[in-house]
Amino acid sequence: MAVRALRGATQVDADDREVIIEATAELVREVLARNALTAEDLISIIFTTTADLTAEFPAYAARTIGITDVPFLCAGEIDVPGAMPRVIRLMAHVEADFARAQARHVYLRGAAALRTDLPRD
Repeated sequence: MAVRALRGATQVDADDREVIIEATAELVREVLARNALTAEDLISIIFTTTADLTAEFPAYAARTIGITDVPFLCAGEIDVPGAMPRVIRLMAHVEADFARAQARHVYLRGAAALRTDLPRD
């Protein structure tokens, strides 16, 4: 079993608590699903948001889908001029049997434009 880091991001339409919760939950579920993992495989998740998202902590959304015993950290993304707005990012550390090259990183909604080099499902 190896430790792997999985990246992901999603873009939301508004700084709204429910919108942030829904999009973050979707992102976490997709990272797990696309990598054939369960919550038991999670070691930790670091979430970041752009400065324009303050209505809720992304970690709260992960708790709402039943992931209650994994350490989470929320932080602010660097506020680079011209960067894509309203983006939630994550880096999930997991225990996995796959090679690093087999990791499936997940970019949803408008955030898919951040990683056009990745294969799409």
